[in-house]
Amino acid sequence: MVDLILTVCMLANPSSCHDERLTYQAGNGLAQCMMLAMPYVAQWAGDHPKWHVKSFHCAWPQERKEPV
Repeated sequence: MVDLILTVCMLANPSSCHDERLTYQAGNGLAQCMMLAMPYVAQWAGDHPKWHVKSFHCAWPQERKEPV
């Protein structure tokens, strides 16, 4: 499993941004995650029309930052 991390901003307030984390199967690691990410990014954007995807990257789930 790999996390696809989207940085998204509100269309009505572009300074209001946060990260969304999608987890999916990417067989050969982070490079493959980046190559296969666009359909997931597009689906998320289509499902959330009030938000703009500013950027995205892939990370291993175990690298998640735990709340302090």
